[in-house]
Amino acid sequence: MHTIGKLAKRTGTKVQTIRYYEQIELMPEPGRTEGGQRRYGDAELDRLSFIRHARQLGFSLEAIRELLDLSDNPDRPCDEADVIARRQLKQVEQRLSRLNALRTELKRMVRECGGGRASNCRVLEVLRDHSECLTDHQDGEG
Repeated sequence: MHTIGKLAKRTGTKVQTIRYYEQIELMPEPGRTEGGQRRYGDAELDRLSFIRHARQLGFSLEAIRELLDLSDNPDRPCDEADVIARRQLKQVEQRLSRLNALRTELKRMVRECGGGRASNCRVLEVLRDHSECLTDHQDGEG
């Protein structure tokens, strides 16, 4: 059996985050000692490790919930997990594309900046007027 502190340390997850996962029911409510301390078994350690790794790969909590549901029901078809993973891959590829556009634009801004005074700064000019950019790197935030 593991305390919440040991579980946190073994998985690299903050205690607050473990409690949050319990609150939103990604993690089951743990057993407790007579003194009220949480106690976790190896199944909870495995589940938290799964969640932690999925988060590192950028999966949303809702996608993780779907994947855990599949994992909890091993007779279900694997193609559902494939769909979720492909959706995540598409999002990662879109972010990479956007980051590449940002890198290109930032390199150009820095390269074109000749130093001197702020009144003639190319970086400031481009930041002031998006039409000066050569790449489409907007993320939809307004």
